[in-house]
Amino acid sequence: MSNQEPEVIVQIGQDATCCPGLSASPLDEDRAAGLAKVFKVLGDPVRLRLLSMIASRGEGGEVCVCELTPAFDVSQPTISHHLKLLRQAGLIDCERRGTWVYYWVLPGALDGLAGFLTTPRTAGTHA
Repeated sequence: MSNQEPEVIVQIGQDATCCPGLSASPLDEDRAAGLAKVFKVLGDPVRLRLLSMIASRGEGGEVCVCELTPAFDVSQPTISHHLKLLRQAGLIDCERRGTWVYYWVLPGALDGLAGFLTTPRTAGTHA
């Protein structure tokens, strides 16, 4: 395993205003490719649960990998691999403290995705 920092797949905006939403205008190829990689990472149930467990700690909250691993019926190296992919997608970050690694959601990462997927409601639109 390499000690290099993982390459970030895509930078999610700090707030939804930096990145136009899905309905604002058609995506260019580069933006579509970057977002597709993030959504592909989120398409795995284990990774989606890991992200949920980390995000549920609230803003500024963090969780130790020792708390994440027992929730799954997969090995610790598999959990580490899933966490690495979430880091590469720009959704979480971590810090090693002694034996354990602590994870947190990057500020604005989920808001950026939510903002991208949100379409404005206007009078007369269908519910």
